[in-house]
Amino acid sequence: MSGSGRTSRYSRYAGGPDPLAPPVDLREALDVLGEDVMAGTSPERALRELLRQGTASRVGLDELARQVAQRRRELLREHSLDGTLDEVRRLLDEAVLAERKQLARDLDDDARFAEMRIEGLPASPAAAVTELADYPWRSTEAREKYEQIKDLLGRELLDQRFAGMKQALENATPEDRERVEEMLSDLGDLLSAHARGDDTSERFRDFMDRHGEFFPENPQDVDELIDALATRAAAAQRMLASMTPEQRAELAALSQQAFGSPGLMQQLDRLDDLLRGLRPGEDWDGSEQFGGQQGLGLGDGTGVLQDIAELDTLADQLAQVHPGARLDDVDLDALTRQLGDEAAVDARALTALEKALRDSGYLTRAADGTLRLSPRAMRELGRSLLRDVAGRLSNRQGARDVRAAGAAGEPSGASRSWEFGDTEPWDVTRTMTNALTRSAADGEAGRDGIRLDIRDVEVSETEARTRAAVALLVDTSFSMAMDGRWVPMKRTALALHQLVSTRFRGDHLELIGFGRHAEVMQIEQLTALDAMWQKGTNLHHALLLANRHFRRHPHEQPVLLVVTDGEPTSHLEPGGEVFFDYPPHPRTIALAVRELDAAARLGAQTTFFRLGEDAGLARFVESMARRAGGRVVAPELGDLGAAVVGSYLGSRSPDSPFGGSYRDLFGERGFWAE
Repeated sequence: MSGSGRTSRYSRYAGGPDPLAPPVDLREALDVLGEDVMAGTSPERALRELLRQGTASRVGLDELARQVAQRRRELLREHSLDGTLDEVRRLLDEAVLAERKQLARDLDDDARFAEMRIEGLPASPAAAVTELADYPWRSTEAREKYEQIKDLLGRELLDQRFAGMKQALENATPEDRERVEEMLSDLGDLLSAHARGDDTSERFRDFMDRHGEFFPENPQDVDELIDALATRAAAAQRMLASMTPEQRAELAALSQQAFGSPGLMQQLDRLDDLLRGLRPGEDWDGSEQFGGQQGLGLGDGTGVLQDIAELDTLADQLAQVHPGARLDDVDLDALTRQLGDEAAVDARALTALEKALRDSGYLTRAADGTLRLSPRAMRELGRSLLRDVAGRLSNRQGARDVRAAGAAGEPSGASRSWEFGDTEPWDVTRTMTNALTRSAADGEAGRDGIRLDIRDVEVSETEARTRAAVALLVDTSFSMAMDGRWVPMKRTALALHQLVSTRFRGDHLELIGFGRHAEVMQIEQLTALDAMWQKGTNLHHALLLANRHFRRHPHEQPVLLVVTDGEPTSHLEPGGEVFFDYPPHPRTIALAVRELDAAARLGAQTTFFRLGEDAGLARFVESMARRAGGRVVAPELGDLGAAVVGSYLGSRSPDSPFGGSYRDLFGERGFWAE
């Protein structure tokens, strides 16, 4: 800002989670969780799978792990470990060539003897470098090249243990090298004292005051210093183990010429021994198979081995296989270093998603310690399923307005928030109570009285239709699970339960699952039900339970909805035992027909939902529906929920018993809007 003399500086945001990142979509995550849970997966495992696979809008742990593995393969595929040896070979060739040129110009006998010595050099670069240690170079260029070899070896060996040392010591003076030797000596003494158990706090501070420039990691205590050094030293050992025996032998011989003496290698060997004893848990003996063309020096190669070790650690963290694993375990700094900022953003988003799911109340711990979907989660799943039903029902023709539960008539005793287009009378008591509560909370109450806000208004629901006693009979036999109908069946039950419990509270819904025998189930029990692999379709028992439900509510309209993919193959004997036979036994059929007749005498409006193309089943349900004065619907699996909900809504309408489009009920301002 030029006017005030101040300037503004912009840099990468580093203050925590990205404030511009899209919010966590709990609804999308819950849909995925619910699908897996209804398929028989435990909520705990479903949550792990969600984090592994991700969602439509979120990258999962598996994708991040794939990127980690790909990065690891690229490092091995692109690089080789002979960079230092190649550089030594190049410098040696240049030194020998320059010396030969000089000797060719010299005519004395000593020059001829020197030529014979040069010609007789061994083929091994390490042996040749050792052979030339006392050679009286005549060429200044050749001498400089040879000195570069010794300097390169010293800097590379130091760079293996101290990242960045190769560049820091380029063109170093003898005084600089003395300071390095002094640092190595002091470091060895410090680590020896720590290994003996001495109190090294003061000694560490003195060491950092004198030599802190060599440690850009800025360790805060001796343990942090050891951790940093041991990680790199172990990577250096793995690099040596990854070389061929010939490469290791060459390097060992060359190491003695580092800086012109074996003293540096002796100090580094002492340091490695101390670090191995202090941190035995590091991987000191591993190796990798490099197969690329890009040669790496000792320092760079050690850095790549460190990267590979870090990638291996990240792969373990992303796998989340150890007991008690959480996404908080993932090292986001390491992920950023290896894969970039975007990967870290993805991992942070998954961490936020896991925390939000655990903190939202969607997942609860049962008494036995297992994770379960909470009632709140079941309600949210029901809303989501009804949104899907809405899209299917809204395209039907012949729409009629059933937007509210009872559009006219006597008040039902229930109320709901006003929405645009409502014509029902206000519930004055609820409206004023809402206004008083809101005003008090907002600090608006005072002498000016109470101001109404549109948010306060509630309208009275009215009864224009007969209340219904609804029995939804869902087939839970093994064929439902075997043929992929298990989850659609559960989704249908949950959608209908959500509709009845939120919009038609005066109706009474009973969910009945029937396999080898039948059972009345709560919605939580049904949605968590594991696949049953016992053979048997006991429609007789299910109809017995449905008729009992109808008799409990004699003044309500009975509605019978049967979802099945097979003919009845079992029934209850008088003593309560289950009889099973396939093909269906005549007595099994007769008992099912008898209970269906009983439902018809009670006035039940009956709909069979036939799943599958079995001809025998088709004939059976058609004859049953005709007998009961009902109908048969054969929906695709994806349309099952819409078919059942539509049939229920149609059965409640005196003027249109089976349908219509229910666009207004499920419209853009439908009842799930929050």
